[in-house]
Amino acid sequence: MEHTVSDWLGFERWGFRFEERDALLVFPHGEKNGHVAVKMEYFGAFPNLEEELLRRGWCIAYLSNINRWGTDADSDAKARFLSFLQSEFGLDGRAALVGMSCGGLCSVNFAAKYPALVSVLYLDAPVMNLYSCPMGFGEGDPLGGERGWEELVDAYGFTRASFLLYREHPVDKIGILAEHKIPVALIYGDADRVVPYPENGAPLEALYRSFSLPLFCVGKPGCGHHPHGLEDPTPLADFIEKYA
Repeated sequence: MEHTVSDWLGFERWGFRFEERDALLVFPHGEKNGHVAVKMEYFGAFPNLEEELLRRGWCIAYLSNINRWGTDADSDAKARFLSFLQSEFGLDGRAALVGMSCGGLCSVNFAAKYPALVSVLYLDAPVMNLYSCPMGFGEGDPLGGERGWEELVDAYGFTRASFLLYREHPVDKIGILAEHKIPVALIYGDADRVVPYPENGAPLEALYRSFSLPLFCVGKPGCGHHPHGLEDPTPLADFIEKYA
């Protein structure tokens, strides 16, 4: 397979094309354990969890999106990408999804459509409610003024009327995650005004707690939307590995 090789945080990274999209695969040192985590958006941002998983023998994968709003075209391409990684590299058919901010939206939409391909979700300040982010209809601030709305129109073809009637936000799909008992790691800052937790991640936490489903949840006091992740990713990596 034609590819380029480069260094990423001391690990070997392959860059290649998959279905006319940019793709990346980062390999651990020594023998890989067969597990793969897919960074759903913003590859390279706040990577300490990915570093920890690589040290444990995981591979880290990424496939570029058409947009960051979790559309079906991107989910479908990722499903085919996982099949390719399984056949080409012998990786697991199910992946751990790493979703930060809009990557969380991409993760939930993918998991709701392809639950059999997901072992565990790591959602960090996830966008779960488009009325909240990017629009800022509740407690938060609109994302980039009109820019967020323009991105949604480009991604989904919304009109104002169709958007107000839209009922396929990620928060509307959490019942599918619960039905399939997909384990969820949920990290958030309680001072986040970009993706306010009460309007986004909190309903997922409440549902999972009500049914005693596998949940690792950490709220960071006084933290805004950034930084994502935990200073020590060990307990998060332990949770992900438990359900991989």
